[in-house]
Amino acid sequence: MKKWMGLVSLTLMGLLLVGCGPQSETNLTTVRVAEVIRSVFYAPQYVAMELGFFEEEGIDIQLVTSDGADNVMVALLSGAADIGLSGPEAAIYVYNEGRDDHAVVFAGLTNRDGSFLIGRSPDFDWEDLRGAHVLPGRRGGMPFMVFEYVLAEQGVAADVYFDNSIQFSAMVGAFVSGTGDFVTAFEPVASTLELEGRGYVVASLGTESGDLPYTAYYALSSFIEEHPELLQGFTNAIARAQQYIAENPPEHIAAIVAPYFPDAELDILTSAIERYQEVGAYAATPFITEEAFYRLQEIMTHAGELTEIAPFTNLVNNQFAENVE
Repeated sequence: MKKWMGLVSLTLMGLLLVGCGPQSETNLTTVRVAEVIRSVFYAPQYVAMELGFFEEEGIDIQLVTSDGADNVMVALLSGAADIGLSGPEAAIYVYNEGRDDHAVVFAGLTNRDGSFLIGRSPDFDWEDLRGAHVLPGRRGGMPFMVFEYVLAEQGVAADVYFDNSIQFSAMVGAFVSGTGDFVTAFEPVASTLELEGRGYVVASLGTESGDLPYTAYYALSSFIEEHPELLQGFTNAIARAQQYIAENPPEHIAAIVAPYFPDAELDILTSAIERYQEVGAYAATPFITEEAFYRLQEIMTHAGELTEIAPFTNLVNNQFAENVE
């Protein structure tokens, strides 16, 4: 298990900025959100920002991309962020470290793993993974853990060569250059590879692993106690965006979120969003089920990253999702 508290003590020690930001000139409350990466997988968040759903709740979002769940948690625990967006495993690790004012998950954003298995041929069977050289991401990260869990369910995990020597950001480039037989990738990278003829999407890991609170919003328990109205407004905006995505075609959503992906072509974004809609990756509501939360910990335990199950009632607060307006 990661030593989150040790990491925090070594970084950002001087950033003790407690509480949400000040009121702006437009009477909006600034809320600092640290997202794990910039991804089409988080389209509901960008829809809520672009269409003014947060502003209608009196919130001005200050968004920072932190490049890793560990960095998101560091920002939260140090006071540099009010809300974190990453996999709930970050909150589980911190809780199991014994911190009193730990992170609590209060709204789910995605409902399944958003990564896809990319191969060099469109013809695929899980048996093709036996003896294969696979680029799965960082060991201990959710993409790797879910992938390993899926392969174990398929009965082929023991025969796969997991090459985690390549950094997550460099995996696709290595695959395109000829390294490995398969690689896992999120959108819009998966659609880009396919449209360019450099690889083929052969499986959805989200479909294979089932419903999970794969990406969620969390805040310190003290922040939740001090700012319930603010978090209710935040959750209202996310719920509204989730519904908006469920009711609109991918090309429409792509045009809305395009400003957050200036280097991506609109047809690529459309393909990526369509694929996520098809596999049920976007959560329909911010509500997180107990069953899905414990399935997440089952996957973490299977990967050897978790030795103690964290109780749902201590880590998840569904009151805001239940009271969505």
